[in-house]
Amino acid sequence: MLKKLDQYIIKTFFGPFLFIFSVLFFIFMVNIVWIQLSQFTGKGLSNWEIVKFLFYLSVNVVKMVLPLTILLASIMTFGDFGERYELAAMKSAGISLTRIMMPLFAIVSLLSIMLFIFSNNVIPDFQRKAKNMMYNIAATKPAINFTAGQFINSLPGATVKFDKIYGKNGEHLEGVFVHKVANAYEDQRTIIAKKGEFTPAANRNYLKLVLYDGYIFEDNIQDKNYLERLKQPGQSVKFDSLVQHFDVSDVINKAIEDEKITDDYRFQNYKEINKTIVKVKKENDFSFNSINSEMVGQTNNYVTYIDKIKNPAKPTEPFAIEKLKEDKRLEVLYQAYTKISFLQNEKKNKDTQILDIVKYYNKIIMYQQGIIAYSVTCLIFFMIGASLGSIIRKGGVGLPVVIAIIIFIVFYVMNLTIENITWKGKLNPYFGAWLSNLVLFPFGVWLTYKALTDSQVFDVEKYKALTKPLWSKFVKEREHERYQ
Repeated sequence: MLKKLDQYIIKTFFGPFLFIFSVLFFIFMVNIVWIQLSQFTGKGLSNWEIVKFLFYLSVNVVKMVLPLTILLASIMTFGDFGERYELAAMKSAGISLTRIMMPLFAIVSLLSIMLFIFSNNVIPDFQRKAKNMMYNIAATKPAINFTAGQFINSLPGATVKFDKIYGKNGEHLEGVFVHKVANAYEDQRTIIAKKGEFTPAANRNYLKLVLYDGYIFEDNIQDKNYLERLKQPGQSVKFDSLVQHFDVSDVINKAIEDEKITDDYRFQNYKEINKTIVKVKKENDFSFNSINSEMVGQTNNYVTYIDKIKNPAKPTEPFAIEKLKEDKRLEVLYQAYTKISFLQNEKKNKDTQILDIVKYYNKIIMYQQGIIAYSVTCLIFFMIGASLGSIIRKGGVGLPVVIAIIIFIVFYVMNLTIENITWKGKLNPYFGAWLSNLVLFPFGVWLTYKALTDSQVFDVEKYKALTKPLWSKFVKEREHERYQ
């Protein structure tokens, strides 16, 4: 049974906690809506499909919002206790700060466990649904995925490019290029038009494209031999208007959440990622061995030959280049220079390939460890927030909120920096995933110690006194003007 004091502390904590969580969640969701909604509005999607897609994206926001919420709520709660002299009253009654923190520490521990379960089971599933929903929407409604100036392969049987896309629903086009997807032995067809527009088709299984003022270029080469193809002239037809229908029946009738993308590590839980890591590690070892063998073979064919025959022969001494004639000497030097340049370029390409392999492997590990690391961050943020709140002894949304935001920004920037360094292979991914927590934990312990001993954190004179012996060795004290 919880005591009345524990109930009061928990009740006081959950007030700002729920408020802050709601505000932060709303802010992050507005950012998501701002980025994503413009892609889907006016594209023929129902409101239910848009809402469901945004809901799938919103679950990932919880992992980002919860640690910051705990930090802010902890500072505000204990700041309020100090400002209303409730903290002093509890201490005067013989209740230690540790005892006061215990019920909230238990609550935050429970929230951390819930966040781990949520990150391990719910978020991967919802991210999978969001990704597959986006994939299927793009396939079902190809116009949603069009970007001006880019070649697009989402239309069945064709590659298209539009120089300009405009209109309320992006239905008007300028500079249209449509190329039939065909192999070298099929008839080739390319359409170029100045303008075009998407219009509703009578059959919903088709996408209707009306083109204006353009040309059709055709090469009828199917079932013709090589000599006939040489004689076959390219045909071009000018048109004022042309209607093109694209069959999208294969995707239009499929469920919007059919799982087409399932092999992404972000869609897996902790145990499943372990299997992925083992698989990727084997693939990486094979890739590294292939790269190594290829580079060695290109560097020295003789070494490769010796490795194959397992019967090393005594190599002949290299010839002295100064003994060669000038023309021959220049030829040899040029060949050597060409070989070195080729090997340098090849090394750069292989370095890029290796970096991509390492980056992907490190991303998997950091994502897996992040499932646990973010849960631990909640506990560390509580230590920092509760300690700062009890030291500052000022509630509300003023100074405590500013300090909390600064701490979170430092944590966030540090996290991003460590991620970039780790992805480049300059830091162990297991260590990199936990480095931010390892940096903040001593800071949290130090603040907790200061709070438990009623020490002042921002006492400048105290820190000057501690550093004075060291400082005096390098700087001589100036005599006061009065005694000069």
